[in-house]
Amino acid sequence: MGLSQASQTFPTKTWKKTFYTLWLGSFITGLGFSMTMPFMPLYMETLGHYSTAQLSFYSGLAFSATYLAQAIVSPYWGSLADRKGRKLMCLRASGVMTFTLFITGFAHHVWTIILLRFIQGSFSGYVNNSVAFIAGETPNNHSGTVLAEMQTASVSGNLLGPIFGGAIAGIWGYRVPFWLTGILMGICFILTLVGATEEHFKPVAKQKMESFNSIFKTIPHKGLIATMFMTTLFIQSSLMSISPIISLLVKQLMHNQGPISFVSGIVAAAPGFGTLLAARRMGHTMDKIGPLKVLTVGLMAEVLLFIPMFLVTSPWSLAGLRFLIGIGDAALMPAAQTVLTLVVPRKAFGRVFSYNQSFQAAGGVFGPMIGSGVAGLFNYQTVFLATALMLGVNFILVIFARHHQPQKQA
Repeated sequence: MGLSQASQTFPTKTWKKTFYTLWLGSFITGLGFSMTMPFMPLYMETLGHYSTAQLSFYSGLAFSATYLAQAIVSPYWGSLADRKGRKLMCLRASGVMTFTLFITGFAHHVWTIILLRFIQGSFSGYVNNSVAFIAGETPNNHSGTVLAEMQTASVSGNLLGPIFGGAIAGIWGYRVPFWLTGILMGICFILTLVGATEEHFKPVAKQKMESFNSIFKTIPHKGLIATMFMTTLFIQSSLMSISPIISLLVKQLMHNQGPISFVSGIVAAAPGFGTLLAARRMGHTMDKIGPLKVLTVGLMAEVLLFIPMFLVTSPWSLAGLRFLIGIGDAALMPAAQTVLTLVVPRKAFGRVFSYNQSFQAAGGVFGPMIGSGVAGLFNYQTVFLATALMLGVNFILVIFARHHQPQKQA
């Protein structure tokens, strides 16, 4: 099986209804996540007296805890998804997140937040599971477009969340966005329960399930799949490296004066504007010229954009560069996911995407810890140079993988 995109005869009405439902669910998940996460350091700052290094460390740990848990448990959830279905995984994620996020709003110590984040990570993964869900329901000749559209769901939520969250936190405090997010995830659970249909899933009994190793041996282009796993790790690391400290950097750039929460929200949301504008075009481009070419160009552009961030002196120049980063983001994760969709047999989607989620979760661990570590040792802006280096390594890996694929697949 190569990177072919042969048409399939799937009932249009059914898979499109499921797509719209999962799109809305992913939007709500992205909205809820971004209403709280950019302001996590500022929330934690209200729970005690911490130095800059301590606050950077606790923030990085809080961000990483969720992804560490995901990296550990994702293979188990992936195996269960291949036996029980992807819809159940989406319900599991949205259901648990409803409670963990709501309870976080009552925390009175940073370690309570870190523990709740770890529990959340053990059961979360709505967006990733929704991608595997719709990938199994979508005809191959629509894969690039549909997965790019799925990217716009969480991105649109990430775009609006920081603005709403910043305004709400500025008026009612940092606890209220967590309570509201918990309610939103409850709505997400109900929407998925009643609106998503998994028609093309064929459950396999545990004792009859073919091992992942035996399936993997039959898949061509194993090196390409491994490269996509590593690409997912590096991309997620780059996305998360600045997340634990972005509000602290904005606070520094504003000299601790003015509407810091609101401006932090705008800076945090800036990449979403770029991704939202470019995602549809990137999806169509992937369907025409192939995801590997789009991924290569996107990585090169990201490297060139992260370097000047080292020199920012105002939150608005930072927001402008992050907007351009968002355009590049529209080409990255969807392209890697599209490659996997096209080379992996459907019976292994759950497990392959779960392993991919483990690598994404690992990136969610390494990114914040690298960002907070570099910020603690040097300064906030140095994080951008470290991120550019990570993406440069990723660019080299993808170039190497392309050169070892047949030309028609590159």
